[in-house]
Amino acid sequence: MHVNFLNNEQFLFLQQEKQTLTESLLTLSELKLAPELIETLKQAILQLDEFFLLVTVGEFNAGKSALINALLGARVLKEGVTPTTARVTLVRYGDNEEEQIINDGFAIYTYPLPLLQHLNIVDSPGTNAIIREHEILTNEYVPRSDLVLFVTSADRPMTESERQFLQKILAWGKKIILVVNKADILEADRSINEVRGFVLDAARKILSEEPELFMVSAKLGQKAAQTNEPEVRTHLWAVSGLAALENYITHSLDDKKRLELKLRSPLGVLTNVNSQALANNEAQKQDLQADSQLVALIESAINNYERELQAEISPRLAEVESVLQRFELRGQEFFDNTFKLSNIATLAKPEKVRSKFEHEVVSDISQEIDEKVHNLIDWLVDKDLHTWYQVASMIERRQASSEKVLPSGDENPHASKRAELISDVGQTIKNVLSSYDRQKEADEVHELVKDTISQTALFEAGALGIGALVATIITSRALDVTGIVAASTLAILGLFVIPYRRKLAKEQFKSKMDELRKSLMQTLKTTINVEFSGAIKRLRDHVAPYISYVHSEQDKVDSEALSLESIKQRAQSLQDQITKLLM
Repeated sequence: MHVNFLNNEQFLFLQQEKQTLTESLLTLSELKLAPELIETLKQAILQLDEFFLLVTVGEFNAGKSALINALLGARVLKEGVTPTTARVTLVRYGDNEEEQIINDGFAIYTYPLPLLQHLNIVDSPGTNAIIREHEILTNEYVPRSDLVLFVTSADRPMTESERQFLQKILAWGKKIILVVNKADILEADRSINEVRGFVLDAARKILSEEPELFMVSAKLGQKAAQTNEPEVRTHLWAVSGLAALENYITHSLDDKKRLELKLRSPLGVLTNVNSQALANNEAQKQDLQADSQLVALIESAINNYERELQAEISPRLAEVESVLQRFELRGQEFFDNTFKLSNIATLAKPEKVRSKFEHEVVSDISQEIDEKVHNLIDWLVDKDLHTWYQVASMIERRQASSEKVLPSGDENPHASKRAELISDVGQTIKNVLSSYDRQKEADEVHELVKDTISQTALFEAGALGIGALVATIITSRALDVTGIVAASTLAILGLFVIPYRRKLAKEQFKSKMDELRKSLMQTLKTTINVEFSGAIKRLRDHVAPYISYVHSEQDKVDSEALSLESIKQRAQSLQDQITKLLM
């Protein structure tokens, strides 16, 4: 595009569009798109700086080369009933008629035709031919066009394959002009109108608008160019329909219209490429869905496991604490029943009181606590084992389903990676479960807890530690029974001394029990919490590689979706601005 023809507002818009296209290209280049799509977008962007490009397309033997020859007024391009156009030929203005073959797929032809001073014309190989390379070349150049001349033949107008090709062109957002060639074979106006109506009806269904359509005869147009009689030339040129087509290209496509098509062209390509990227993104989301659901189930199972442990540990520890509470209650009752005037003889014998305390109060407290702790540990181990089996079952089901739908080869490397990770995780969990000895696990945890709580003051000397505590209280100066007996009167002993000593003993016992209970329960709670936290961490660590990868892929797909949606909105915004710019 020659910027000299642009006003300041149009020039600024062109720069804005180029920036948007370049930024979008960079974003799309980072995605797993076909390289040819990215190259197509690159070429469409570069085309912004080139002449207006009119590309002729159609099936082989539709007369595309003949049509261009007629417009040029000379037989410069090869024609034939077989697929003769083997390369893309760019026809542009030049002072001299000259052909330059760039490579097997591309050639440049210069010709001194005034029409070419405003645009370039591309003659493309025919589609729907045996030589598929020709069709590939044509498909490469359609996205670069600013205007497409879609040529069909009057003897077989708008075939099914042509309709499909027309839909492909439309997907690139191109302005399409329909040309029905070989109109000279239609003998009556009725036949011409029937073909015109048929082609228009078919095109409307695809284009969703009333297309421009020209009935032409390249054969008559070439005859017009060959005659030396001006009147005959003018008549043949008009009858051929090429006069109307030339007038449309020259006058209807004025500077303003060509500018509009030129600006919209790369945006149409961007929209097409971005739409394919969005479709890929949606496919990736669908592909990730099963894995994301599995991750959610695994995380939910582990979180539920953690919540259940946190919720149930306190009540189960409370069962242990209730043993201590009953023990304390028996101790208080023991002091009430033992510290009486009637038991003065027993009180004088501390060892006897201690033995009686151990028998009536201590009893089997150690076994009771051990039983409660053992039950808690069994529950903890069973809960852990149940969750491992639950997760293993989820993974096995996912493995079975993924093996049915996983594509072969490198079609979906992300799915292959996830399948590999879930297989590794599944095998690791199987190995853990196959070597899981429930009794051994329970015994090891029990020994750990037992060793830990044995370090508390309550169990320093086993259950007999309580008896030693009582003996200490009884033989202390606070309860010097010998001194009491040496007192003068039993009345004073019964009314004042023994109740006072009993109260003092109970207070000291309660104080010691509070301290011991707090120490024991805190030790138990800490040890059990460390154990269950470790169990949860082990499970999480085993599934972490798979979960981390799925989360990473999901974040990546979501981020790409946002970027692609932004490109879509920016492209549409530019399309809207073009409408306002050229009003």
